[in-house]
Amino acid sequence: MSFDIALSGIQAINEALDTTSHNIANAGTYGFKSSRANFSSLVAGDQPTGVMVGSHTQSINQQGGILNTGRSLDASINGRGFFISRDVNTGVTQYSRVGIFSGSKDGYVVDSNGRRVQGNVITPGTSVKGAQGDIKIQTGAIPAVITSKMNYVGNLSADWSVPAVAFDQTTATPTTPPDPASFNMAKATVIYDTLGGQHTLTQYFSRANATDVTVNYLVDGLQSGQTTTISTDSNGQMTAPAASPDNGTFNVDLTGFTLANGAKLGAIALNYTGTTGFAGEATTATNNANGYASGTYQGIDLGDDGSIIAKYTNGQKQTIGMLSLATFADEGSLTSVSDTSWIESVASGQPNIDNPGVGMNGTLTVASLEQSNVDITSELVGLMTSQRNYQANSKVIQTESQMMQSLMQAI
Repeated sequence: MSFDIALSGIQAINEALDTTSHNIANAGTYGFKSSRANFSSLVAGDQPTGVMVGSHTQSINQQGGILNTGRSLDASINGRGFFISRDVNTGVTQYSRVGIFSGSKDGYVVDSNGRRVQGNVITPGTSVKGAQGDIKIQTGAIPAVITSKMNYVGNLSADWSVPAVAFDQTTATPTTPPDPASFNMAKATVIYDTLGGQHTLTQYFSRANATDVTVNYLVDGLQSGQTTTISTDSNGQMTAPAASPDNGTFNVDLTGFTLANGAKLGAIALNYTGTTGFAGEATTATNNANGYASGTYQGIDLGDDGSIIAKYTNGQKQTIGMLSLATFADEGSLTSVSDTSWIESVASGQPNIDNPGVGMNGTLTVASLEQSNVDITSELVGLMTSQRNYQANSKVIQTESQMMQSLMQAI
């Protein structure tokens, strides 16, 4: 009997050694969760019969360290939750802590095993989240957008004197710009037509009197026929265009421009809110316009909130989806299908799915990965403990053998 008991101990220790060696081997595996072999005593009636490994416990709830990778499509989860992916061939949904993502050749967001990542599809230009499913990447070109808004904020110096020459748009051409003596300052802004062609809208600021500055607008050096007046009070604050109801906006109507390629320019709402008229240097704080040329798909990035952002050659970015995370009532009861992936079980319960940072879901850290939670020191201590237990059980077998030999000799 003692021989069988010691043999069961050796067998159980061998199995525990397999678990320990597996942990050590995966100490560098991203998202790996260490396991522990749990010994159970064997009893027949009221007689002990040995030991066995009754179960294995995986430390799913214990988070590993965070490694910065610098790759924009890597992500780690701070707190609870699993990334969700679907195997196209089997249809099985798996859950993992490994956030290594990329765009597939067929236009989907996939994980490091080629499974399609699950999340909400978002139509570009809106914030409405679609149903959860595969995240499709819009790999085609995005159309050009005509300029419709422009912002200019600056200080129109109260020290400007009235120009000696009156500004004349009608004499301006691309080769003959306005007389520098007819204005105090000029600022150029790039705008776009309906086909994405670039044009230059130049504002010529000319002091009219102590409180007013006249602004003339030329497009590509040609007269636009548009002009406005910016007025400031004795405190240097803008009074016209009025801050209300038009919110300091002047509409530059360029719809009458004829372009050689058939494109059109539109009306541009030019907002001067924040412009001042203080003495001293004339400065420009903001000078930009919306609109852009057409562009083709260039790649994707991952946002800190889990958003999937498509990049295009024209410098534009569009949110096309949002990652989903899953939590479970009993994460420890998930069924392992690999060392870094699990599937739900009856004991784990149904997944609770939402976006990162919502509800019980943890937040994301982009450009980083979760490391293995294996504690090498503890594993090495476990190895030494297993070695001592193995030697003790071997000693029991050796002693049993010697006793049997003594018995046989006595007989």
